[in-house]
Amino acid sequence: MINQLIEVALQCPYCWEDITLLVDGSIETQEYIEDCEVCCRPIDFSVEVDDDGLAQVQARLQHE
Repeated sequence: MINQLIEVALQCPYCWEDITLLVDGSIETQEYIEDCEVCCRPIDFSVEVDDDGLAQVQARLQHE
C-alpha cells in the first residue's frame, strides 16, 4: 500500500453535507484534524486502514 491514496465519502458532523476525504493508505492508524470543505469547521478524524486497503474513518466534532 505504498503511496496509495484512498478516497472516502462521508458526512460532516457539523453541517451534515457530503464531503470527500483522501486517506494515505500506507499508514495503518492515523488521527488528525482537517477543516470541512463546506462549513470550514475543524473535524477530528480517526482512520484505520486494513490489510486489504479498506479505510474505516470516524469523523467527530472537535472538542475544545
